[in-house]
Amino acid sequence: MDPVTQILLGAAVGHAALGARVGRKALIWGAIFGGMPDLDVFLPHADDVAAVTNHRGFSHSLVTHTIVAPVLGAGLARLHARDGASITRWSLLVWLALATHALLDAITIYGTQLFWPSNGPPIGLGSIFIIDPLYTLLLLVGVLWAAFSKRKLTTGRRANRIGLGLSTLYLAIAISIQAQVRDIAESELTRQGIEYNRLIATPTPFNLLLWRIVAMEPNGYREGYYSLFDPLPEIGFEQYSSNDSLLSPVSDAPAVMRLRWFTKGFYRVREINSRLEITDLRMGFEPRYIFSFVVGQREEGVMRPLIPPERIPAERPDIETLRWVWQRMLGEVY
Repeated sequence: MDPVTQILLGAAVGHAALGARVGRKALIWGAIFGGMPDLDVFLPHADDVAAVTNHRGFSHSLVTHTIVAPVLGAGLARLHARDGASITRWSLLVWLALATHALLDAITIYGTQLFWPSNGPPIGLGSIFIIDPLYTLLLLVGVLWAAFSKRKLTTGRRANRIGLGLSTLYLAIAISIQAQVRDIAESELTRQGIEYNRLIATPTPFNLLLWRIVAMEPNGYREGYYSLFDPLPEIGFEQYSSNDSLLSPVSDAPAVMRLRWFTKGFYRVREINSRLEITDLRMGFEPRYIFSFVVGQREEGVMRPLIPPERIPAERPDIETLRWVWQRMLGEVY
């Protein structure tokens, strides 16, 4: 999720854990640790592929959080010894702020390595967009109420917990809607006689009403949209090509193997001007995607790995595209 939301979530869980004992200090430290995992973006990496695929790695691991929380908790307990909060309570605040950051990220589609150093594929449910104003607003109201309430009053703590509860309920609703949309998409693909081997359903920017579906086929993929305002549970799919066989000469290249792992098979392969591209199909929509990389270069008729791989600048959606998303969300266009 976006940094502001993560900081608010950290502040909210910090205050819920220790606000009754240390007041606004719990908000401040919760906010600090709630934003801390994303500092990994400032670490140096060997190349562009490594920079993207290593994000949400060790700093987002529940293993890491469990190891560092007691150490940081002990430091905070000593720093604020006059408040009388135990090392255990401070350690709980740290762990909750770090762990809820990672768990929230895992509900987005990017992918979070919750169990690093295990090398399993990143966890990315794709149930919520990386920026969701309603979810953020629910946290913001509770945190502000707690911040401006007197320490001895319970109204601030109660408001913060209500905000946490409602925001968590919102995530549960998102996961439920996603499951329903997946069922509809699978039924539609079967009805239309489309064979596929994997499917994702993710919300479009800033809402839970319009969902994008991507179904991978042997020689390409299909993209469709479904809005909760659509009068019928029907989805029109557009077909797009992808040539996975182009990767054969460079299949052992580290960048190629890493991107296959990172995307969990949701990628497009194409050759343009003798340059071999891999595009992550999970983030963005046709024809604009966030992550595309050149991983190979054809030389004298032979495709060779490009070292280091190069990231292609992302194409940002224009106003017309965003207007279409809004109209499609309301069921005005198809």
